[in-house]
Amino acid sequence: MVLAFNLWVFFMSNQSNPRLKAVFERLNGRAALIPYITTGDPAVEATVPLMHALVQAGADVIELGVPFSDPMADGPVIQRAAERAVARGVSLRTVLDIVKSFREDDSTTPVVLMGYANPIEAMGQQEFVQAAAQAGVDGVLTVDYPPEECESFAQDLSSHHIDPIFLLAPTSTDQRIQRIADIARGYVYYVSLKGVTGSSSLDVEDVTKQLQRIRQYVTIPVGVGFGIRDAQSAKQVGQHADAVVIGSKLIETMENHVNEHDGDIPGAIQAAADWLATVHQALTD
Repeated sequence: MVLAFNLWVFFMSNQSNPRLKAVFERLNGRAALIPYITTGDPAVEATVPLMHALVQAGADVIELGVPFSDPMADGPVIQRAAERAVARGVSLRTVLDIVKSFREDDSTTPVVLMGYANPIEAMGQQEFVQAAAQAGVDGVLTVDYPPEECESFAQDLSSHHIDPIFLLAPTSTDQRIQRIADIARGYVYYVSLKGVTGSSSLDVEDVTKQLQRIRQYVTIPVGVGFGIRDAQSAKQVGQHADAVVIGSKLIETMENHVNEHDGDIPGAIQAAADWLATVHQALTD
């Protein structure tokens, strides 16, 4: 009986989140479009309407950034967004409340939280996992939780049907790829270049080669982000990747609109949605 129970726990903890799994099955080979936004930017009250607008524009998954005072993997655009959000008092609990509000009108679009370990540690891993599950979170990507140090956290997430998502980079060794393949669920996020978010030196040929190497070990979908700044580059990457992740350009579009139109938040949301729609069109052509 104990053995059977342990096998059941292992089986259940290794199941992908149903919403994320459904997205990749539904797309049937077309790359998923995953926009990244920072919670609380361009305004706290604008985050839920922005999420809905991006879904209407073609987003398949929403990556919701958890603001942090030291976003070491992010470039200046997302750093500024995080600074603005932190100044507005956005916390991890705020993020979870926003997911819960989003779920009132959208029960199907997956939401993945992307952030850093400090806010999770401050809340406590177990409390965070329980609260995230109750809010309707589907995946968690924690930039500075290496797989060697968070196996129990990943297991706890999986047992609550939340996918632990990990980053791979051009410098990742085969051993690291295998380690991540063993515990990652949902999808793996391949960082397409060395550097921070918003960099522009995307090499599609190199990305293609790296995806081939990664897929020797990883059987779940592989998304690509960092350096994708327009519809054309998204289309090129989308021909090889299972998902395309776009953040800096989207946030920059809203930032520029707010600055140029005297703080027009609704207009910024529309500008972001209009821009994302061009990327979605490129992926579906």
